[in-house]
Formats: sequence, structure tokens, C-alpha cells
Amino acid sequence: MANKTALERIVSPIDRFIQLEYSSGVILLLSVLTAILWANSAFQHSYHELWELRFAIGYSQFKLNEPLHIWINDGLMAIFFFVIGLELKREFLEGELSSLSKAVLPMMAAAGGMIVPALIYFLMNRNTVAEHGWGIPMATDIAFALALLSMAGKHIPGSVKVFLSALAVSDDLGAVLVIAFFYTQGLDLVPLGIAGLFVGVLIAGNSFGIKSILFYLLIGIAVWLCFLFSGVHATLAGIVVAFTIPSGTLLQKMEDGLHPWVAYLIMPLFALSNSGISIGADFLQSIINPVSIGVASGLVIGKCVGIFLFTWVMVKTGVARLPSGATWKHLFGIALLGGIGFTMSLFIGGLAFKDAQYVDQAKYGILLGSVAAGILGSLVLKHRPGAPL
Repeated sequence: MANKTALERIVSPIDRFIQLEYSSGVILLLSVLTAILWANSAFQHSYHELWELRFAIGYSQFKLNEPLHIWINDGLMAIFFFVIGLELKREFLEGELSSLSKAVLPMMAAAGGMIVPALIYFLMNRNTVAEHGWGIPMATDIAFALALLSMAGKHIPGSVKVFLSALAVSDDLGAVLVIAFFYTQGLDLVPLGIAGLFVGVLIAGNSFGIKSILFYLLIGIAVWLCFLFSGVHATLAGIVVAFTIPSGTLLQKMEDGLHPWVAYLIMPLFALSNSGISIGADFLQSIINPVSIGVASGLVIGKCVGIFLFTWVMVKTGVARLPSGATWKHLFGIALLGGIGFTMSLFIGGLAFKDAQYVDQAKYGILLGSVAAGILGSLVLKHRPGAPL
């Protein structure tokens, strides 16, 4: 074991991570299919009624009384973002984003994969009320993308898996920044200021060497509540709190402990509650609209062009090198898989639009675009050089 190469030491935890994401991707797919079948069955009313059931926590004026889908989207998804924050911190400290030489290629690829899709969508919807949805096709769903990459075959170099993981993590960071700066409305500075004080307590706890999970949990919940009342989307509290967690054992323990819950419960629940689109006789007509086309085009064309073009420029100008053992065909397949925008795209779609019609149109585009990108990317990566198409 002592003779492991540097790449093997990196790829080993990545392989464990990919195995988790692979099974999570399968469960996510089943959740999506269940939601669609349920929403189009004789029991469709029960599907919509379930997510509108209200649950109250608290007392008197300090009571939160929200429907189930809000508890999932604003509450459970905060844990999803917390895990993303832990992954980001770990990657910045010791992973593939820990130095400029390592980070430049996946981060620039992620940037291209966000800019081009957003531009395509914006051009198709400019000067309309739907133009605010430009952030929807910017995201990559790491669970689905890594699951399909794993299914593509053992001939895919480990360095390509590492690259996709780093790209997807960078993409998550970009999506978080987009949500924070462009999909936050009506700030209330008082609860935001109180949240800042609580974050200061967390930072101080880190500085004084506090390793108690209960300490970070209780104050983290306080930060989440303050964000909830401030107008900043409550899930972003997860990212902020994650960066105050002490690096090392505690961070790894939290990430390892929460990741299965996120992969096997929170993300499937989110998918089940947000993917129930109606598919009627006029389905083909219902997807012929600028929102659906803009989202699908952004995911399939924009993500592929953006990721591949920015990667090509970085390599050809000598700023970065292709991952060890990777070919341009591998990178083209990865660029296509980057168009699987599912989880984060659905999340941003819910923030971008309040009109249910636009939300549904965005869902149509997300599902169609993600399916197309997944199929195309898998076909490219499965095809070996010299094998018949």
C-alpha cells in the first residue's frame, strides 16, 4: 500500500465516491420515473395533494407552517448543500482544486459549461418574462453524470473520473454563487446580520478547536433559520456552515455520515416531489416553447460546446494539460454528460419562476435535455476506438 502512486491515492476515494453516486443515480432515476407515472395515473390528485400537506414547527409567532414540498426544498435540501459545501472545502484543501495547476482545467471547463448554456437560453428568451430562467441549464447533476460514466465501461481512465468529479464540484460552486447573487430577493438585513453573528460563533469555535458535532448542528440550525427569514435562500446556509467545519477528521466524519442520507433519501425525495409533470395528448405541443427549448438546447448543446471549447483552449494555449491517459474523445463524452442538469436545474427552476406554467415548461426542458445529453454522452464514451458504431 505504501507504494501507491499519487494518482492511485487520489482515485481510490474517488472510486468510493463514484460507487455511491452510481447507486444514487439509479435511485434518482427510479424516483423520477415514479413521479412521472404517479402524476399521470388515476391517482394523480394524491400526488399533488401529498406535497401540499402542511406541517408546523414552533409555537405562537415563532412557528413555521409550510407545505411538505417547501420543507423538502428549503429544509432537507439545506443538508444537500451542506454536503456540497463539505466536498468543496475538502477539494480546496487537499483535492483536485487545492492548487492552481490542478484546479485551472476543471474550473475553466465548468465556467464554459455555465456561460454558454446561459447565453443560449437568454438569447431564446430575451425581452420576455421568462428570461430570468437563464440559470436553469447551467448545472450538472453529479450523481447522474458519474453513474453513467461508471456504466460506460472499465476502459475509461481513472483520471477522467477525477476530472468529471472536479468539474461537477466546480459547477456546484458556480451554481451556488448564481443562486446567491441572482436568485435571492427582498433582503431583510436584521436576520441576515444575526446570521452573521452566528457564523462568527462557528468560526470562533473552529479557531478554539471545538470538535463537537452538536455545537455545529445547533448553531447551524440557527443560521438556517436566520437565512430563511432574511430573504437569502435558506439552503445557502448549508454552504456557509460547511465552510466553518474544522478540516480533517470532523469534516470527513460529517461528509461520510451525511452523504448516504443525501444520496439515498434527500435527493430521491426532492426528485419525487419536483418531477411530477403531466404528459397529455398535447405533450409535443407543450414542449414547443422558448423556455423548454432554451433549457434543453442549453443542456445538450451549450454544456457540450462550453465544456469542450474551454477545455480545448486551455490545453492548446499550454495553460493546462489533458488528464493523464485521457483523449479528446473522452473529453467530448464528458462534455456531453455535463448536460445532465437534473437536480440543481430543477432547484434553480423553482427559484426562477413563480408561474406554474413556466416551472412546468422548465421541467420539460430539463428532463428532455438531460435524457438526450445522457444518451449521447454514454454512446460516445462506450464506443472504443476501432469498434463499429
